[in-house]
Parts: sequence; C-alpha cells; structure tokens
Amino acid sequence: MKLKDQIAYLKDNPKGYWFKRKIYGWGWVPVKWQGWVIILVFILLLIGSALSITKNEEPTNRELTLFFIKEAVLVTLLITICYKKGEKPRWQWGIKEKNNA
Repeated sequence: MKLKDQIAYLKDNPKGYWFKRKIYGWGWVPVKWQGWVIILVFILLLIGSALSITKNEEPTNRELTLFFIKEAVLVTLLITICYKKGEKPRWQWGIKEKNNA
C-alpha cells in the first residue's frame, strides 16, 4: 500500500470524525486537530502521573494503588472519547478497494 493511499484514506472524513479506524488492526488514529489534542493531553497526564510517583525512592502501597487507578481512569476516558468522536472500530487489514463496476 502506498503512502498516498494511506493519506487519502485518513483525509476522507466527510462526517468530521476526530479519530478514524486504523488501517491495520483494531483501534483509532487521530485525524483532526481535536483528536491530536486529546492524545497530547492524554500523554501529558500519563507522564505527570508517572513523575508524581517517582518523587519518592520507594512509593507506598497507597501511592501505587492511586497511580494505577489514575492510569485506568485515563485509559477508560480516552477509549470513551474515541468511541464518541470516532468511527465505529472493527478489525481491518488494509483499505478495501472500491469496485468501479
């Protein structure tokens, strides 16, 4: 598959989805600026959460539990946003060619 075909697939977005289905596999890819902002905020929050746990040489069980709860909430929130603002996910292996018949 050529790069220009992949770019054309991602740009073909008449419904204005923030996230489109991945070309290979299951999941989403951000295709609008709003989707990219969501991904950036997600990454920054993950990093911030990780940095807060590394302040202590040996974090307590409570701190570790809180860390994992925060991570689970962030991932759940990201998946929820992708479902609401993206295409319906499904397994896909390449771009289906359109029949010109």
